Amino acid sequence: MSSPARDTPPRGLSLLQVMQSVAWSFFGVQSHRNRLRDFTLGRPLQFVIVGCLLTGVVVALFIAAAQLALRFL
Repeated sequence: MSSPARDTPPRGLSLLQVMQSVAWSFFGVQSHRNRLRDFTLGRPLQFVIVGCLLTGVVVALFIAAAQLALRFL
């Protein structure tokens, strides 16, 4: 008789795990264990959507910083 933990398929990644993976990819660093986890459990669409959203946040922060810097010149 097998245990229920072995019978259930592995769950996908949580939103936090996807965001962490995308954030680390911005810096070009990722542990081997997390990369394997991402490729086995993650869905590409999750990474594309979170990547686009985080890119938008970074661009908005750069624009806000530039506006703030120009205000004080």
